[in-house]
Amino acid sequence: MNKNTFTTVKLAKGEMNIYDFGSIKLHAYKTNDFIDDEVFIVEKDGRAVIIESPCFFDNNRELAEYLKDVEVEGMLIAYHGAGATFLPEVPKYATQNAADYSTNGGGKALVANFTNAFGETFDNSIHKITQVIGEGQVTIGGIDFVIKQTAEAFDIAIPEINAVYTHMLGHDCHSIVAGANHADGIIAELSSYIEKGYDLILTSHYTPEDLKDAQTKIDYLENLKKIAANCADSDSFKAEVQKQYPAYSGQNYLDMTAGFFFA
Repeated sequence: MNKNTFTTVKLAKGEMNIYDFGSIKLHAYKTNDFIDDEVFIVEKDGRAVIIESPCFFDNNRELAEYLKDVEVEGMLIAYHGAGATFLPEVPKYATQNAADYSTNGGGKALVANFTNAFGETFDNSIHKITQVIGEGQVTIGGIDFVIKQTAEAFDIAIPEINAVYTHMLGHDCHSIVAGANHADGIIAELSSYIEKGYDLILTSHYTPEDLKDAQTKIDYLENLKKIAANCADSDSFKAEVQKQYPAYSGQNYLDMTAGFFFA
């Protein structure tokens, strides 16, 4: 499946890009919210599973309306635990570490920051996990998912559409890279996607990407390490990265990366 082979449904705020695999469809919801969230719905035989949750009240209402004629069988809550007013009756699936991340860990801190930044538009309530899952295959709504636990939460392979979901990729934007060792870990994970030959890579803050995008990100990360090794401080590092990647978005992420490399 080509990442650009989809039909688009324009909504009042966001838009839905629909990938048709025949017996199964992927609905990629571009929220157009303040943090560029993406939510994914895998639909088969009138039943659906949602990957991640929107977290702004207007997006919650918009997506619930879009799904009104579909039987939502479950929601996989990995890195985005906020937005609990969205479909509260639907079973919520997560690994224990993902649940902890949202309620006590780094995810909780992010929710607090977003609440301060966006105020009453942001739904800071945390989804209550009703089904704790482990690594390996889980079947929800007749669709198989393969769970892989990560340091913070979990990634999800969807064999039937040869796709994988992870938190972030973004081939033309900066990412939060917590030093050289973290960069190597991301490189190893992206290399595994290339080795496995996934058609689509789904992420929380970008439209679906492909293996060329994964290679672009690997090249960026390798170069990031080289730039850091040749710079004396955070400011010179950021200046050099901006010089080499002038069109990249995500300046706030670059600021955080610089803080990690030059703590």
